Amino acid sequence: MKLASEEQVPLHEEFMYICGAATQVLKCGPWKDLWGNESAPRLLFLVIPGNPGLAGYYQTFIQALYCALNQQYPVWVISHAGHCRVPHGMDMMEETDVKELHDVFGLHGQTQHKLNFLRQNVPKDTKLVIIGHSIGCYIALEMMKQALEQEVLRCVMLFPTIERMAQSPLGKICTPLFCQLRYVLYMPIYLATLLPDRVKHFLVRLLNRQKNTEESSLITTVGLLNVGCIANAMYMASQEMREVVERDSTTIRQHLKKLTFYYGTGDMWCPMQYYEEMKMEFPDGDIRLCEKGISHAFVLESSKEMAVMVADWLQEDLARL
Repeated sequence: MKLASEEQVPLHEEFMYICGAATQVLKCGPWKDLWGNESAPRLLFLVIPGNPGLAGYYQTFIQALYCALNQQYPVWVISHAGHCRVPHGMDMMEETDVKELHDVFGLHGQTQHKLNFLRQNVPKDTKLVIIGHSIGCYIALEMMKQALEQEVLRCVMLFPTIERMAQSPLGKICTPLFCQLRYVLYMPIYLATLLPDRVKHFLVRLLNRQKNTEESSLITTVGLLNVGCIANAMYMASQEMREVVERDSTTIRQHLKKLTFYYGTGDMWCPMQYYEEMKMEFPDGDIRLCEKGISHAFVLESSKEMAVMVADWLQEDLARL
């Protein structure tokens, strides 16, 4: 499939409070008609990121996906609560009376955060294609389990961390860091945030000099060098290690016909064993294994390639609209 030029695709950025937490949303595609009247489309593509959950990492992906879909459907990505550096004049948290969401930065709170975003911003009669990445897949499954108000046409799970995270190869290394030692890391992180932006840019580019990291990802990484954002991301990660244990086979079986899973061959967060066990338990499921060597963090180097594949997978679903 040939893509249009993603660089020419308009990208709309919004900051808003969801569940009292600052939230960034990047949007491709029209949501209003030519006269400025509300004209909600019949289908919305919503991307739920991994961790750190900054929308900027997915800029190239949503632009490429929007083009691969012939610019027919809007494609949005929503940041996780508290992971984005807020613009001047906006606080990370606003005063709110929603007491049950006191832990909005935690894993459960992030799920409620996405559900509330949909309730506030997307009409009930708009169908959804949800694209989860990494821990975003776990959140997507939780959203479907809690009965979304919108109909889900398909839920695409890219490199899904939906089980045994602490037992994965990287989980064994990161669990002590996130669960016991993360407070020790705050001081060097804080010192790094004090560096001038030009120095941050230089260091980020230096660390990525041998990689084909996309420009939008480099810029987003510089923006991540904020102690509040990193603390929230690490707090969420600590809960992931503790709570993402057993695969929710009941929810998967209930929605199996609407789910597509895509596993990596060398993924240190969800190894081949997890893919093989999924195939055994759900032989009729759409469970795919990457044959292109794409890494877990595909948004750094393979956004366009991934977008084309996702668009191709969805052609049969879109034809039924």
